[in-house]
Amino acid sequence: MQHVKRINRELCFEGSILDFYQDTIELPDGKCEKWDFVCHRKGAAAVLPVLEDGKVLLVRQYRNALERETLEIPAGSRDSVTEDTKVCAARELEEETGYKANQLTPLLSLKTTVAFCNEFIDVYLARDLKKGVQHLDEGEFIDLEAYELEELTAMIAEGKIQDSKTVASILAYQNLVLKELIHKMA
Repeated sequence: MQHVKRINRELCFEGSILDFYQDTIELPDGKCEKWDFVCHRKGAAAVLPVLEDGKVLLVRQYRNALERETLEIPAGSRDSVTEDTKVCAARELEEETGYKANQLTPLLSLKTTVAFCNEFIDVYLARDLKKGVQHLDEGEFIDLEAYELEELTAMIAEGKIQDSKTVASILAYQNLVLKELIHKMA
């Protein structure tokens, strides 16, 4: 692999959770290019909630960037760079779905858009759920929907679910379920 070197980073815009930079990059052939970099300041956490009947609970909400509603796992940014992502995941689960998890275990960690952004999301599997009350943020409108795992994998294959954290989490959970099944059969 040939060496790429950042020569300069210039802040172009400071947002509430994202900062936008333009980097000057020296390429292996000695030429320089301008590359965009988006810094996600705090990172995020998400949770794949599994109900007692085995269905996966997802949230449907409007996403401005796509100009449509999407079906996703509950997720949100950490309150600070030091907040444990497990604490964030538990909070987002309760805020968005009204459920609390008695069992919250790591499922996977993601880098969402490696070409231009440093955002990471730690995803947790939530089981043994207890129903409570949603605590939606102001301006947040979410519908809850529950699906069988097979329905979700079909929706991924059909392009009906495209959110990367949701796709990766559902497929990671499917893999976990298959491993648990094989272990029980052994």
